[in-house]
Amino acid sequence: SLPAKLINGGIAGLIGVTCVFPIDLAKTRLQNQQNGQRMYTSMSDCLIKTIRSEGYFGMYRGAAVNLTLVTPEKAIKLAANDFFRHHLSKDGKKLTLLREMLAGCGAGTCQVIVTTPMEMLKIQLQDAGRIAAQKKLMAAQAQLSSSSPAGAAEPVVEARTTATQITRELLRSKGIAGLYKGLGATLLRDVPFSIVYFPLFANLNKLGQKDPNVKAPFYVSFLSGCVAGSTAAVAVNPCDVIKTRLQSLQRGVNEDTYSGILDCTKGRQKARAGIAQVVYFIGIAEFLLDMLPKHRA
Repeated sequence: SLPAKLINGGIAGLIGVTCVFPIDLAKTRLQNQQNGQRMYTSMSDCLIKTIRSEGYFGMYRGAAVNLTLVTPEKAIKLAANDFFRHHLSKDGKKLTLLREMLAGCGAGTCQVIVTTPMEMLKIQLQDAGRIAAQKKLMAAQAQLSSSSPAGAAEPVVEARTTATQITRELLRSKGIAGLYKGLGATLLRDVPFSIVYFPLFANLNKLGQKDPNVKAPFYVSFLSGCVAGSTAAVAVNPCDVIKTRLQSLQRGVNEDTYSGILDCTKGRQKARAGIAQVVYFIGIAEFLLDMLPKHRA
């Protein structure tokens, strides 16, 4: 039933955010690195430096926003996909691949109502640590290069902001449009993602069904979700980089600002970082696939 799917989707979203948020934080910080002071060389380097400078819970900076909004986001996404699949089916017949893709397109379009402000707030909180670390590093370098104590740079103290403070400031200065900055880029990422994910998951999951009326085993559905999610994430990764950079309000030293999607696309650093989340899913899938034959044996 639809209510059961919404509840399951919400629970799955909460668990997913808790498990992969550190990797998502690394993805955001890697994507925002440009031609300025590059703080991180890889996902593992980013996570290690984050723990050293901000502590273990620094990896979960901004997680409260996702944990709060992920349930309505998943509810809208799953409900919209079921709605469009139902109305695109003819007399209960099997959906064609094109119609499955159209249903996914509708789901991705609807979810940005929640996804855009959620991502907007999350990105500011996630990237604040990178910018603060960059400032501290430059202050330390200036102090080392200073010839006299009088010219020594003062230590940089990071002023931490909350999601509530960012929301109030955006609403005060730009109105509701401030929370929906990067809406076009979010659509550019989420619509293709859903177009790829939902049909691919449905068809992979069917391969594990011994009978059309019997649900596929849990491990088949899990692996289908991993493969479908990884494939969709790789496909839309360049759009995700553009979205992240457009939604970032603060910039590091010598980092470019962008006026829109085309301006960001033309930048020198295009879609080179941010496959950390994909690696997570692929790693899980490979591990489980490797274990299955041993289990059967």
